[in-house]
Amino acid sequence: MLSVQDLEIRVGARVLMEGVNFRVSDGDKIGLVGRNGAGKTTLTKTLAGETLPTNGTIDRSGQIGYLPQDPRSGDPEMLARTRILDARGLGSIALGMQESSLAMASTDAAVSAAAMKKYGALTDQFNALGGYAAEAEAASIASNLSLPDRILDQPLKTLSGGQRRRIELARILFSDAGTMILDEPTNHLDADSVIWLREFIKSYRGGCIIISHDVELVGEAVNRVFYLDANRMVIDIYNMNWKNYQRQRAADEERRRKERSNAEKKASTLQLQAARFGAKASKAAAAHQMVARAEKLLSGLEEVRAVDRVAKLRFPEPAPCGRTPLMASDLSKSYGSLEIFTAVDLAIDRGSKVVVLGLNGAGKTTLLRMLAGVDEPDTGQVEPGHGLRIGYYAQEHETIDVKRSVLQNMVSSSPNLTETEARRVLGSFLFTGDDAHKPAGVLSGGEKTRLALAMIVVSGANVLLLDEPTNNLDPASRDEILDALANYSGAVVLVSHDEGAVEALNPERVLILPDGVEDHWNPDYLELITLA
Repeated sequence: MLSVQDLEIRVGARVLMEGVNFRVSDGDKIGLVGRNGAGKTTLTKTLAGETLPTNGTIDRSGQIGYLPQDPRSGDPEMLARTRILDARGLGSIALGMQESSLAMASTDAAVSAAAMKKYGALTDQFNALGGYAAEAEAASIASNLSLPDRILDQPLKTLSGGQRRRIELARILFSDAGTMILDEPTNHLDADSVIWLREFIKSYRGGCIIISHDVELVGEAVNRVFYLDANRMVIDIYNMNWKNYQRQRAADEERRRKERSNAEKKASTLQLQAARFGAKASKAAAAHQMVARAEKLLSGLEEVRAVDRVAKLRFPEPAPCGRTPLMASDLSKSYGSLEIFTAVDLAIDRGSKVVVLGLNGAGKTTLLRMLAGVDEPDTGQVEPGHGLRIGYYAQEHETIDVKRSVLQNMVSSSPNLTETEARRVLGSFLFTGDDAHKPAGVLSGGEKTRLALAMIVVSGANVLLLDEPTNNLDPASRDEILDALANYSGAVVLVSHDEGAVEALNPERVLILPDGVEDHWNPDYLELITLA
């Protein structure tokens, strides 16, 4: 259970919310909604105890399971399976049992006896915490999140960002937390895993707060909605499902609009009459009363929500380049004995559109990192053509220096960019005023997405490498991305689970990993997008 009283959160001089009160009880499935940058991620971090509120109290009863947008938790050397099992304290015990089992075979009688004693004590602890039944439950959750044994047996440091995120999600779902706080839990999930997660959340007995732009997830799983209104600095609570919330919110907005319109008309009439009366000393008292009444009419009104602003996105006019600005030949990548892909060849012609498909873990992100020059291949080479200028959007926002400010990141992305020009572009991406001086590390996932895209816009890139560019965006901002993709005249290599993004790109070719098979695009491949 989670109880919030008189909560106030400020970021610098900006008040995100104030006077917020709510309770999350068992069985509550809450959809936390609001435009990008409204403070949803900041609120969830505060609820999870990662940051402190400015004022107010948060009472937490029981364990909180928190999935941030960019998880970086856990010892990088730890096995993924151990990370999941340690949510109930089982992982390290299981490793100790394995080590003791091996030590029992020692030819040294003392070592063998000590190992046998230790094995017995660890086995008792293991069984007390649920034992093999709990281990099987964790394995089932991992399997449903498309995490096979070959991934579970790898150290965390060898996994992609998407795999690490699914490991953290599996850990939270296995943890038996009393309250789960999930920030965009469907990112990096294939279609089957998303369906399974919806059912898991629906049947979950504890409380759950979800930030998600997956309409089907919130539509099916949510039974309460919290709308974070950045204009009014409050949270509006709707004790109803998603469909009823949408109807009720529309009705509330219409009621507020009519009330304000009627009150403003009455106040205007009173103010005009007061102005006429004010010219006559005998009617000065009546005029004063009319002004006071007009002010009271206006002060008692609820604020009407301003229409949410949307980032205006257009990818850059591509810089001049040769016929084939980017080529790669015989690329391969392995992590230890695990082979990701081999012998991948790719030629990106000027203005060409290519979509990369493959199951989770097939190496799509790894390939884009190689093409961007971030990672080196084990074999083969990437060959830049004449005039190549790459714009790389990384799904984990690695192109952003979190130690720099928003403005400093912008200026660094284009050497000839002036501060005035940078601020103008930032304004179109909803970074205004003091937002430009925010450290990039405090931005939400949606804000980081907007900053990373703004950096590409000023880069003059002629080849865009886009890795899940629609993740973390609200529907209106996503539409802007899709429109920009459809109108960009440069070359694009796209990795996405979003069918709409692929349709907007209208690709000519498809590259299928891990085999590196290349084919002409046809609509039949669209069915593979969400499955991949």
